Amino acid sequence: MSTDTDLWGPDTAPASSAPADLEAERILAATVMAQPSLVDDLAADGFDPADISDERLRMVWFAVEDLAPSLTSGEIRWEAVARTLDTWHAEGRMAARPLTGLQLAELYNQAMPGAAGYWADRITRVAVAARTAALGTSMRVRATSPAFDPDGDVAEFQAEIDNLVRPAAASQAALLGDLLPEALKRATTKPTTEDRIPTGFVDLDALLSGGWAPGQLVVVGARPAMGKTTLASGFARAASITNKIPTYFASLEMGKDELANTILCSEAKIALHHLKQGIVDDTDLARAALKLPAMSEAPLHIDDNALVTLPGLRATVRNLVRTAGLRLLVVDYLQLMQAPRAESRQVAVSMLSRGLKLLAKEFGITVIVLAQLNRGPEQRTEKKPMVSDLRESGSIEQDADIVILLHREDAYEKESPRAGEADLIVGKHRGGPTATVTVAAQLHFSRFVDMAQT
Repeated sequence: MSTDTDLWGPDTAPASSAPADLEAERILAATVMAQPSLVDDLAADGFDPADISDERLRMVWFAVEDLAPSLTSGEIRWEAVARTLDTWHAEGRMAARPLTGLQLAELYNQAMPGAAGYWADRITRVAVAARTAALGTSMRVRATSPAFDPDGDVAEFQAEIDNLVRPAAASQAALLGDLLPEALKRATTKPTTEDRIPTGFVDLDALLSGGWAPGQLVVVGARPAMGKTTLASGFARAASITNKIPTYFASLEMGKDELANTILCSEAKIALHHLKQGIVDDTDLARAALKLPAMSEAPLHIDDNALVTLPGLRATVRNLVRTAGLRLLVVDYLQLMQAPRAESRQVAVSMLSRGLKLLAKEFGITVIVLAQLNRGPEQRTEKKPMVSDLRESGSIEQDADIVILLHREDAYEKESPRAGEADLIVGKHRGGPTATVTVAAQLHFSRFVDMAQT
């Protein structure tokens, strides 16, 4: 057998100066030729052939991948690979001169099928190290630039760091027959509510099988001045203060102090206008004192950064999931988020809603996002909102697992017989029923409560 010098002489040596483990790359290329099924097995374990630095060896992988379905047990595989590479080179599909038949035959003898994972790991390790070094250089350059943006750039750094190691691409597919026993078991077992987050409303909890579920994107839509921030803060209070569930409230519209005032008033039943005027009496103060311990110990994180971006939000969520066990994120509201560049506002908002849904799934949390409705309700006689009223809706409705529309008749008709009531119209509920839940609107206390509490 020829030596490495014979096989990889100066004429044919790879030109790249990037760090590489050429021994591992050669052995892995030989191994997949000898056992073509490994291209699928290794890819399922997370190996990316793009990490093979030598284009000629990388193209051997792709040739085997292309040929694998048609290769027969008796076929001389390196010959089939050689023919494919020559064709690709003639067609301009690879820039480097392909390995010759002799080189491929020599390479084939280096196969180690039993150790393919080891050699793939070596290649991945070097590639990740190279990407890490390159990112470090980029971070240093950007950090010393006059245009450095601490919030935006650090969030991007975090996202790039998360992407350094490519996740395994293992299929999540399962046979129907394997899924049916659990499906039948669920059909005869009352669902538990251990992983649910109570909404703060008895009837809404009943409709949602116990509350919000992990991985859900919940969209709360309303026209301006309906009380959507008040409703959202109620959801956050029910989770964090009442049930001690770690919650993050991203308030893009209302400042932290103002939101704290709202929460204090709703918990202690203090008239918000009294608090703002500084005329809270001793009775109110006594109620506030009773509520303070629970509020002070609540795992409620409030952020009033008005320039929230999706990467920045993801970085914060990632940190809070790791350090605080975050389970609920509330965003007030969608259209105020810093949108990515897109061909239209509708596309940009769609990208935001899709990103929030992926955030919920990735971290296994519930994401509640408020959204402003267009003027559709005003154009109807009964003024009731519909899911289609979501402003710049794009894919918001499609991305959402639950859509709740907040409606108050007395917002349009002051003398309405339903003054003091609000409808939570569950217009979409993936996998569950839709209905309207009526609650009491105690807006002077900055809260909505169950009708039974009035």
